[in-house]
Amino acid sequence: MASYTTVADWQDVQAGYVADVTIRDTEAEAYPCGWDYALHIGEVGGETILRYDNAHEQTKGHERHGPEGVETVDFPGMLTLYDQFIREAEELTPVSWMWPV
Repeated sequence: MASYTTVADWQDVQAGYVADVTIRDTEAEAYPCGWDYALHIGEVGGETILRYDNAHEQTKGHERHGPEGVETVDFPGMLTLYDQFIREAEELTPVSWMWPV
């Protein structure tokens, strides 16, 4: 069985918005990039505003869920993707998130 090492796993709720971030380093065959991740910003009890994930990496690849719908995206590396997610989340919500590093 492949191992998983949790790098980040946190949730925060502010001003009617929720952030939910999970990043795990893994050697699992289901994640050829070496990461299992879900980066999510949404309304509490409502719409997804932005999410990046690779829940079905082998069949669907890396996905970005946003206001325009779902699209397959290139995976630039975990740190670069996390930085991109932070920039977009700050543009799409009025919240000043305290991003853990």
